[in-house]
Amino acid sequence: MKNIQHFFTRHFIAAPISFGSWLYFILGAGLNFFAATGLLIAIYVASSFTIKQFQISSVMKEFGISRSEYNYIQSQLKIAKQKLKQLNSYYGKVRSVQAFKQLHEMNLLSRRIMNTVKANPQKFYYVENFFYAHLDSAVELTSKYAMLVNQPLKDEEIQTALQNTRETLNHVSDQLEQDLRNVIATDIENLKMEIDFVDVTM
Repeated sequence: MKNIQHFFTRHFIAAPISFGSWLYFILGAGLNFFAATGLLIAIYVASSFTIKQFQISSVMKEFGISRSEYNYIQSQLKIAKQKLKQLNSYYGKVRSVQAFKQLHEMNLLSRRIMNTVKANPQKFYYVENFFYAHLDSAVELTSKYAMLVNQPLKDEEIQTALQNTRETLNHVSDQLEQDLRNVIATDIENLKMEIDFVDVTM
């Protein structure tokens, strides 16, 4: 949510600055339309970039992280987004209501974890296993399950492999649920403290 707010804020500020400059270049400085438009684009890009850097700095200061940490966490979020996209591509391939529900649950948990980290980059350190292992396991196992369930052969060996994969995916889903608990644990604790404070003051 904060990223969206920052996006609209910087473009809301950059737009009038660049457009005002464009009017000055044409009416005040007497530049031709194409030169003024080129400068408008340059000013828009430069002002938007500058505001974005200021916003990033304020986020880093708010959450007490360095720029290198911020950039690393953003890169991990980007990678996780691609993995989640891959996970979602298996919706039409799992071929059972149970597997579809399981996939939907893992997708929901993963999105909530990623959105929480996106809103508070410092929370990345509470769920590093999600980014380094658990999401990978969800994608890899779902891929294998989709491959097995679409095999024309339905012998006992394949049925056993499918059952084992489903059970393992249940464990992965439990891990994702625990990751979500870890990432919101501090929020719950802060909420309890605020409630206790209100109770005491009342």
